This record gives sequence, structure tokens and C-alpha cells, in this order.
Amino acid sequence: MQLACCDIGTNTVLMVAVEVGSDRNPTVRCDLGRVTRLGRGLDRTGRLDAEAAARTLDTIVEFAAQARALGVDRVVGAATSAVRDASNGGDFLSAVRDRAGVELQVISGRDEAALSHLAVMRGLAIDPSAKLLIVDIGGGSTELVRTEPNFPLALQSRQIGSVRLTERIIKSDPPSAADTAQLREIIDAALSCVGLDFRPDVMLGIAGTVTTICAVSAGISGDNLNATHGRHMPLDEVRRVCELLGAKTVAERRNLTGIADGRADVIFAGAMILERVMENFGAREVIVSDQGVRWGLVWREIDSLA
Repeated sequence: MQLACCDIGTNTVLMVAVEVGSDRNPTVRCDLGRVTRLGRGLDRTGRLDAEAAARTLDTIVEFAAQARALGVDRVVGAATSAVRDASNGGDFLSAVRDRAGVELQVISGRDEAALSHLAVMRGLAIDPSAKLLIVDIGGGSTELVRTEPNFPLALQSRQIGSVRLTERIIKSDPPSAADTAQLREIIDAALSCVGLDFRPDVMLGIAGTVTTICAVSAGISGDNLNATHGRHMPLDEVRRVCELLGAKTVAERRNLTGIADGRADVIFAGAMILERVMENFGAREVIVSDQGVRWGLVWREIDSLA
């Protein structure tokens, strides 16, 4: 089976195309990503911006065509926070269906968290007996997954994301002390509802915000973020990167090794979310995964094979 799975997020479009052999193990044919900022202005207007939606639609059409040129016979897509929250999200889904031939499923925050959990458990060698906290920091929301032996998964989605909080809070460039303090206060308030008495043995961070922070930390170029997969990042290093990003203007951040196009303006808020999650849950380090929702979709499709 040739399969492509795409994740349409608030900030990025991601698609991985795989060939699934008789052993049900996927071989990557291509792994594509682009920042399109679908959720630009959504927190303020409640609607998808026309220009951002058109840019995102063009990217989906392009990526789907590349996948089909490789022989992919099935394209599966999930739309997350931006489409979920937008009053005109249905119009966008119809446009994707008509132009790209892709039927996007709008998934809930809980479904998003469950797919992230599936991706992590299949993509990294994690002790199944450990208490885990998985965090997926997106542009519009942050998903948290708690798992421990003999208990069901605890899935939470909070309305704190790198794009949403940047647009709502950051007024200065670089961020002022007041901006930073308000950012910390809002993140901590959002996290206070998710059971902070939980202390994980292992914390895992997935998706573009975490891989970008890791890339800045390790000096990995922005076009090689898969090199961050499986790396361990201590809390002190996350704090250092937060301070580095917070002290620089957006223009200065663009010159940092590890900052991919389209992330410089929102990465500080994303880094603050990661730092506050680690602080609130007492995590001393985070293990990085670059396999998020799109890989959860891959594994879900493989598991559904007869």
C-alpha cells in the first residue's frame, strides 16, 4: 500500500508519504512541510483569513500531487485547531475536497492528542511501564497526553498555541518584560486545569515548535529538523533558549541556526509554553520527536489493515 497522511495545522502543513510492506512497516517516500500560517488572525476574527487559506490550499494541492506522482493511492488528512475553531472552516474543507481531492477530517483536541500518543509510542523506544507526559505545542492549541500503567489515557487540549498567544499578547519586538510576564501568567492559568500533581518519569515533546527549539539549542539547520528526533533536552537548556529568543527581535531570530522560515515571530511564545509545561510538571528534560499527528495517522491506517 502507498499512503500519504497530512496534518493541516494552525501554522504548518505537513505530509508524509509511505510505502507499507507486507510486514506492515512503513518506508518513507517523501516527508514535506511548509509554514502557511492558516490560523493568522483567527484568534481575533474567528475566521480563516482568505489569503492564508488560499496559501494553505495551494500547498495541499501541491503536496498531494507530489504524493500521487510517487504512486500513492490513498491520501488521508486531518485538520486541527485552526479549521476546528473557524466559523468558515467548512468552506475551506470543501475547497480542499474540490481542488486537491483530499477529504480532510476535522479532529478534536482529544483525537489530536491520541494520534500524537500513537506516533510517539511507535516512533521512539519508550519504556511502556513508565509514566509519560506527551506535549504537542501547535499554533492554536497545546495537547497534553498523560499515560501510566493500569490507567486509561488522560487527554487534554488547551487553547494555548504559539500563533494564538503571539497575536494575543506580544506587543513589543523583542518582547517586553510585561509581555513575557503576561505570557507566563496565561500559560500557567491554562495548565492549572490539567492535574499538576502528576509527575512523569518521561516527558516527550513533538511537532515543529519543540523540534525548532531543539534545533536552536543544538545548532541544527532548519532544513534538517529530523536530526532532532530522539534527542534529550534538559530544562536548563530550554530556559536558555527561551532567554535567547526573548532577547532578540524577530529579524534577529531569523538569523539563528535552526529557525525555519515562518517560525521566527512565534517561536518565543512556543518556547515559553514548553518551559512552563516542564516547570509545572517537574520535568527535568524533554525527549524530542519530529513525528506528530501525520505519523499517528500513518499508524492508524496500518493498524486498520485486515
